[in-house]
Amino acid sequence: MFDLKNFTSAISQIAEEKGISYEKVVESIESAIAAAYKKDYGEKGQIIKAKLDPQSGEVKFWQVKLAVNKDMIYSEKELEELKEKSLQAENEKQEGEKEGEKKVRFNPERHIMLEDAKKIDPKIKTGEELETLLETKADYGRIAAQTAKQVILQKIREAERETILSEYKSKEGELISGIVQRIEGRNIFFDIGKTLGVLTREEQIPGEFYRPGQRLKVYILKVEESPKGPLVFLSRAYPKLISKLFELEVPEVSSGSVVIKSIAREAGSRSKIAVASTVEGVDPIGSMVGQRGTRVMAVINELGGEKIDIIEWSDDPQRFIANSLSPAKAVEVKILPKNKALVIIPDDQLSLAIGKEGQNVRLAAKLTGWKIDVRSPGQVESEAAEANEVDKASKADEEKEEIKEAKDDKEIKKEEKTKEKPASKKKNSKTKLKNKK
Repeated sequence: MFDLKNFTSAISQIAEEKGISYEKVVESIESAIAAAYKKDYGEKGQIIKAKLDPQSGEVKFWQVKLAVNKDMIYSEKELEELKEKSLQAENEKQEGEKEGEKKVRFNPERHIMLEDAKKIDPKIKTGEELETLLETKADYGRIAAQTAKQVILQKIREAERETILSEYKSKEGELISGIVQRIEGRNIFFDIGKTLGVLTREEQIPGEFYRPGQRLKVYILKVEESPKGPLVFLSRAYPKLISKLFELEVPEVSSGSVVIKSIAREAGSRSKIAVASTVEGVDPIGSMVGQRGTRVMAVINELGGEKIDIIEWSDDPQRFIANSLSPAKAVEVKILPKNKALVIIPDDQLSLAIGKEGQNVRLAAKLTGWKIDVRSPGQVESEAAEANEVDKASKADEEKEEIKEAKDDKEIKKEEKTKEKPASKKKNSKTKLKNKK
């Protein structure tokens, strides 16, 4: 016996446990009940629709038929042609879809001629559905009840997947707390509430170790749909993870009085963040650091000891570039063409400005978007002296070239004159001969 009243009493509990809307659960149950009714009392090809009243447990059934005319039905001749060309049937179907054709094989259980449909509902039009009320049965039988149960479970799983997908899709770009559930190869699976999130090797902090039961904050990178359910991709290496952690620790950031303008990060090693204040009298760096460094230390501890440099952002490129090389102090910043900048640093701070394996200047370049060249005053002077020497040498070469060219011009002119003289002598000799004659 399939007792609907007892069954519907569990709807609210299912909705609450699975985190699915009440309406979605009812819809799933209606679909399952319709499938059970068709199993026991329906015919092959029928479309059965059920409507459940959750309060009373009363259910009603309708058979749905599509109203069609002669133009919408394949003729006997067309059906014979389709059978003969069974190999090309799929192609013809695709072509028909492209041309907007909606022809069907007439099935009395699924279709009804428009003339007959109008006798039941005079307002019905071609292509509309006609619903005919069916007799409600009290006993669905054991097999039908089992079918209903399977369909309900399937529908609830599908509804649960849709709910999880939409929920976590809306949380993309947010921070969430997760517990390491298991480790499979290079992938770490986190329990993030209603589903599992995966932390791939590329999104892990280099050198960070994970153990089951460990609680960590992770960044929701993206959410994708898959046949097995929603896939939530997490990250611990993404730069915005830092800004989200500061939002949790610093009230000024979450309220908007302090803004994180840019972030440059080498996960697990070092990060630089540029901050600015939108409210007069608020110290952006002091707000981020906190009293005795408590705020920034909370973020550093969450990232496993990753160093964080907090610098003040500026509209002036020279000042911003100088700040970005902190903790080194810049003497002068020269803006060069093609988005390049030359920064002069005292000799004793040059290695500090460059950083280990060039990390500090590399992060500063990422933070500002400028190509930064760091030099000491001595290097600049020596390079300037070398440039002067090169200029002098090039000028001397140019002068030599000019003198050589002048000499060559003189020699050419002399040669031209010597060629002209013999010609004039010949003319004179010819005139002399004429005079003698």
